[in-house]
Amino acid sequence: MADPAAATQSPSVSSSSSGAESSAAGGGGGGSPGACPALGAKSCGSSCAVHDLIFWRDVKKTGFVFGTTLIMLLSLAAFSVISVVSYLILALLSVTISFRIYKSVIQAVQKSEEGHPFKAYLDVDITLSSEAFHNYVNAAMVHINRALKLIIRLFLVEDLVDSLKLAVFMWLMTYVGAVFNGITLLILAELLIFSVPIVYEKYKTQIDHYVGIARDQTKSIVEKIQAKLPGIAKKKAE
Repeated sequence: MADPAAATQSPSVSSSSSGAESSAAGGGGGGSPGACPALGAKSCGSSCAVHDLIFWRDVKKTGFVFGTTLIMLLSLAAFSVISVVSYLILALLSVTISFRIYKSVIQAVQKSEEGHPFKAYLDVDITLSSEAFHNYVNAAMVHINRALKLIIRLFLVEDLVDSLKLAVFMWLMTYVGAVFNGITLLILAELLIFSVPIVYEKYKTQIDHYVGIARDQTKSIVEKIQAKLPGIAKKKAE
């Protein structure tokens, strides 16, 4: 025989549990640390895709992107941009035209009515809406305005130390430019992008230890320089 007390308590228990589940679901949708916000879902998805690409989550996809871009950069280092672009377009047209002719011959021999082999891709809507265009422009304007503000701050010497850091960096880049050209730097940058993150992920503890030591040494040197520069110590004291 069922307990009347339990029967009377069950509705409140079920309602409270359902309320807890609904609140948990609502909280998970809005405050989960690993979830992307509703407005930034596209940006979060793109950043996650880039993260997976750099960290070799899909070896075939990353290998294809890495190999293609590396071959293109090496081609640009050996030939002009016009020649590389022309050869790429010719190679792509050779593949598509050959496949189109091949499928037409197969359809004529087999007397099939499959239609155009690229019909599924031709029917894809690739038009860019005005809303999406404005979103991309607005996102780009945020970065452009931030860069302009940083440039003005550095060149008008709002902070003497930051401007000196830029001057030292540009002075070092003159020596780099004397040894490497732009394409070589892009090749080196791609090699670093596709190798450093995965190495850091594998040896994170050891790298963080040595980076911490280097950061402490750099910080102490910067503090000594700031103490000797006129006006910096007085500004910090104020």
